[in-house]
Amino acid sequence: MSLDPQYAGYLTALGLGLLIGVVRERQRDHGGHTPAGMRTHTIAALAGAVAWTLGLPVFLVVLGAIGLLAYGSYRLTDASDPGQTGEVALLTTVLLGALAQQSPGLASSLAVLVALLLQARERLHRLGRDLISEREVRDGLLLLAAALLVLPLLPDESIGPGGALNPQKLWRLVVLVMAVSALGHVALRVVGSGRGLAIAGFFAGFVSSTAAIAGFGQRVRVTPGLLRPSVGAAMFAALASLLLMFPVLATVSATLLKAVMPTLLGFGLVLAIGGALGLRGGSGDEPAPTQESRMFRFTHALYFAGFMAGVLVVSALLRQVFGEAGALATAFLAAIAEVHAAVASIGQMVGQGLMGVETARHAILAVLAASVIARGAVAWVSGGAAYGLRVSAGLLAAWVAAALATVLLPAGL
Repeated sequence: MSLDPQYAGYLTALGLGLLIGVVRERQRDHGGHTPAGMRTHTIAALAGAVAWTLGLPVFLVVLGAIGLLAYGSYRLTDASDPGQTGEVALLTTVLLGALAQQSPGLASSLAVLVALLLQARERLHRLGRDLISEREVRDGLLLLAAALLVLPLLPDESIGPGGALNPQKLWRLVVLVMAVSALGHVALRVVGSGRGLAIAGFFAGFVSSTAAIAGFGQRVRVTPGLLRPSVGAAMFAALASLLLMFPVLATVSATLLKAVMPTLLGFGLVLAIGGALGLRGGSGDEPAPTQESRMFRFTHALYFAGFMAGVLVVSALLRQVFGEAGALATAFLAAIAEVHAAVASIGQMVGQGLMGVETARHAILAVLAASVIARGAVAWVSGGAAYGLRVSAGLLAAWVAAALATVLLPAGL
């Protein structure tokens, strides 16, 4: 027999009140006083649930009454405990109790989040006051503004020659480069110059390996001593991007995936070795980024987006001038910005019987070559000659391994 939804809401309110109350019960304010604990939060949650059932006017009266009680408690203890976390937590408990009558699952999830925030009080205080610098706060706000304010306002439509440019997608590249560089900055501070960049590079590669390579190029320009671990991080970013090809091909053409397995494994093996060699760099002699370092360079992100826009325009012009031959060149140039789309299109043609498997194997190899050229160029532009040379050499070695595997090993091995 299923439980009545109204009773389920009351039980949820009871549980979330106890959860938040337990956390508050174990905490004391700055004067050593015990704040509102299990009983208070449990009753407040049940009061919110009952009041919501009786109607909005009753709920508003209950919320206002508990708000006045919380304000009175704050006025009595503001000298010893100037914070307002306890009072706000009590009001939140009332609101969650009311929400439990409508959406018990959501109320429970939010209650767990509130409990975690309350439990991590000291860690969050140390993070906000001691570990994060003022410059990092400004850079973080700039990143959020670029992602949450500017990006939604830009038109998501094709403009320019042959519709090659999309303002929203280009700005998304800017945000990605900034985010990848910021991720590398955080990883450097938390883990260190060797493994920190490697971890950041691998996970950033799942979003955009090209943007990741550009972001680590920025890091090299700021801190030249991080050249070796940055190159390793770029290799791991390319490896993560390669791993995404497996589910893409498995979705559109499992037959092609089996055929190109030697090619992809050869490419990935060299990338993994290159990334592992980068782990040996960054012995810790480089100073960790703190007050004097930037999370990213906004102008470098703009340069990268401009470079990609130029590639897209050239691709569109080639298609207009040379027709079908230009369209083929366009496909390879498209791999510069989105290699997975090019791989998926090849797999789709194999699945539809429009292209033979052997031809598709060499087409995949050609797409990988286009991506190698593109990422190498991005590395040169973003990180300078030393970074660009090493990244290009690593990617080229991976492509050579993939080509040898394609020629020497049978399809599907």
